Amino acid sequence: MKIVILGAGQVGSSVAESLASEQNDLTVVDLDLQRLRALQDRLDLRTVSGSAAHPSVLVEAGIDDADLLIAVTQSDETNLVACRLSARMFNVPRRIARIRATDYLANERVLGEEFDVDLAICPEQILTDYIVKLVEFPEALQVLDFAGGKVSLVAVRAFRGGPLVGRQLKDLRTQNTRIVAIFRGDRSIVPEGQTVIEAGDEVFCLAASGHIREAMHELRRMDRPVRRVMIAGGGNIGLRLARALEHDYSVRVIEHNNRRCELLAARLSKALVLTGDTTDEELLEEEGIAEMDLFVAVTNDDENNIMSSLLAKRMGARRVVSLINRRSYVDLLQAGEIDIAISPAQATIGTLLAHVRRGDVVAVHSLRRGAAEALEAVAHGDRESSRIIDRRIEEIDLPAGTTIGAIVRGDEVIMAHHDAVVRAEDHVIVFVMDKKTLPRVEKLFQVSAGFL
Repeated sequence: MKIVILGAGQVGSSVAESLASEQNDLTVVDLDLQRLRALQDRLDLRTVSGSAAHPSVLVEAGIDDADLLIAVTQSDETNLVACRLSARMFNVPRRIARIRATDYLANERVLGEEFDVDLAICPEQILTDYIVKLVEFPEALQVLDFAGGKVSLVAVRAFRGGPLVGRQLKDLRTQNTRIVAIFRGDRSIVPEGQTVIEAGDEVFCLAASGHIREAMHELRRMDRPVRRVMIAGGGNIGLRLARALEHDYSVRVIEHNNRRCELLAARLSKALVLTGDTTDEELLEEEGIAEMDLFVAVTNDDENNIMSSLLAKRMGARRVVSLINRRSYVDLLQAGEIDIAISPAQATIGTLLAHVRRGDVVAVHSLRRGAAEALEAVAHGDRESSRIIDRRIEEIDLPAGTTIGAIVRGDEVIMAHHDAVVRAEDHVIVFVMDKKTLPRVEKLFQVSAGFL
């Protein structure tokens, strides 16, 4: 697939890295030559320096015969202009734009009809939803939804003395759960009945959403519910997160900028806004950091987020979550003193990938900081035109390291054991541990040319 990516920032670079590994023809456009050189040194792609809103720059990037435009620059207006030009001047079939302003996001008709945007993504809102899920499930490392919320995928860390640690997976009591992957350090383990879970393992459980707490209880002790939350940073994400939580939780927001604090106070109805430094030990102590169930650091500075999270943990916060842009930092800090290190780019990339995957892919989620992927695909065709329709799971030629976790048929959620059969129009949840096998997985869901 020929793809033009506008913007070489955190989101654009992560998208490029993910797609370059899948043998796509990529061109990245940005004004920053240093960013482009860094990308070209690491990845097999073309780069073009210039404004993403200029037709001549788009032509140089090969927009004339592109299959997909992904506009993720820092400017909403640049992204919108690029989508409009790509549709009306160059007939690009699909166009995705990163949009931050709520004025645009609230008016889908304008985005679609006036600017020809097929999909608008707001990374800040995606991150907010991601963190809210972690508040609802304080035991989890990651919580993801499939099939319109009917199925949930939850990652938990197995603890020593837990109900299933040291025992085989076949001893799992609930029949409503499927363990689809286990990561032990940097090594992935394909779960089988005889697989034994060890303390420290990162375990991915798939279950009907109504049974997810029952599944998690098998693997680890359940934490007490979150009641008090402290948010470090009152930027776009901090504001969105405070607004999402303030009516159900006791929320405090710390922001160093006085004018921003005034804006936060005006837009928040119940959350307490505090002016100060998120690494100020005296301030944290005065505001009861030791009583906080959750401390979330979401400033624009990685080092500030790391230091404030480490300090909050040392001073007694029960659980700390830190937003970290540098991928190397995320891998280094995850599972240390910082309970959850979130990479913004990896958390948001799934929304984009769902529109890049071949076959009818409804949802994609990046897992383990991009090392693995979970996707929801719709099965079309019949037994003659499809490689999966009317076949038992054990008959499907799945690549090594790939697991079908569940099948959603209407409102019914079917755990995908070896004898489960895939029917036409089923939504199939697939876990892929090795992203190199994704093209083979995609082909399984493509219908042969003769099907009508």
